[in-house]
Amino acid sequence: MASSRNAPASAPMAFLADIHGNLAALDAVLEDIRRRDVRIVYVAGDLLFGGDDPLAVWKRLVEVKAKCVRGLSDAALATLDPTRMNPTDDAQRERMERFLRTRTAVGELVLKYLERLPDSMRIPLVDGREIVVVHGSPADPTTELSHDMSDEEMMALIADDPADIVACGGSHVPFQRDVDEVRVIGLGSVGQSPEGGIAHYTVVTPRLEGTLVEQTWIRYAA
Repeated sequence: MASSRNAPASAPMAFLADIHGNLAALDAVLEDIRRRDVRIVYVAGDLLFGGDDPLAVWKRLVEVKAKCVRGLSDAALATLDPTRMNPTDDAQRERMERFLRTRTAVGELVLKYLERLPDSMRIPLVDGREIVVVHGSPADPTTELSHDMSDEEMMALIADDPADIVACGGSHVPFQRDVDEVRVIGLGSVGQSPEGGIAHYTVVTPRLEGTLVEQTWIRYAA
């Protein structure tokens, strides 16, 4: 589900992040964006680990031809050796057991796909600007951009990336910030929002006269 660089985008696009294996939340979002006639989907990582339906989530993302980047949990599922995990308390043991169940549920082929997902992808827009999609930040895909950072902290993680818009996951809290002419869009979380029972997503509509960004959410039955 990786993406190559294409002609400048001119159609509305949906941006999601942090599905965490939550099929009910993902289906609610996909139904809502279909209702809005949005057909292009990008996902900023953390696709499968955490919920009860990781394989079904993967199949749904394949069905809608979602273009995905790799999050921390995706990389862990694909590359971490379970024999080297040494949980020290009940919470860690439960997490390890869920980790092992997720790996078993999705199977080796999906794990290989996760391993090959890019850390970031770039989308040229019809107005001449560019979006970079990343789970964490342009300077470090493993370090998230969050709403409570100072401008200086954000700029250090944006570094000298040439993109005009950064669409990122990781923090689970949706936000928008303009920092030194860069728009940072925190995509929130589809499957593990802090509110619970609410799935966040963002619609970006490229236009010659300027790109529109709408952050929204949909309730779902857990």
